[in-house]
Amino acid sequence: MRRASERDREFTEFVTARRAALVRTASLLVSGDTAKAEDVVQTALMKLYLAWHKVKPETVDAYARRCVVNAATDEHRSLFRRREQVRAVLPEVAVDGHGDDHQTMLQLLGTLQPGMRAAVVLRYVEGLSVTETADAMGCSEGNVKSQSARGLQRLRELFPTPLRVA
Repeated sequence: MRRASERDREFTEFVTARRAALVRTASLLVSGDTAKAEDVVQTALMKLYLAWHKVKPETVDAYARRCVVNAATDEHRSLFRRREQVRAVLPEVAVDGHGDDHQTMLQLLGTLQPGMRAAVVLRYVEGLSVTETADAMGCSEGNVKSQSARGLQRLRELFPTPLRVA
């Protein structure tokens, strides 16, 4: 069993090394809203810290990613958010053909349901395997495949021209 001070040092090192990547993933999961992404990562890191003594060093990245996906999903489902986002008419997605591809990608990802968005981001932006994505989302590999396929189909319908993602 590791001592508390050693665990804190290890956690601090992990956060220092991985926080930027977690914020990037969270930003894609919450459609580019940086403030929401920061909140999601903070919530995920809090949960990770509480479980740090139980997490195996070789699985800490996967566990952290799972915490981020869960926090982003929980944020999307929260009652407060639903009350704050109520609209009489759904806004149309504006896509500027000459605009920034990254911003366009965020707008397009925002049109997907949270499960589809998570599958597409984790599989095709983060480059995870089907198994790793299923683990991060807490679902079956079949669900990842169907959510990914439906998400990609939806994105192709909305924006048939390929984007250049840096």
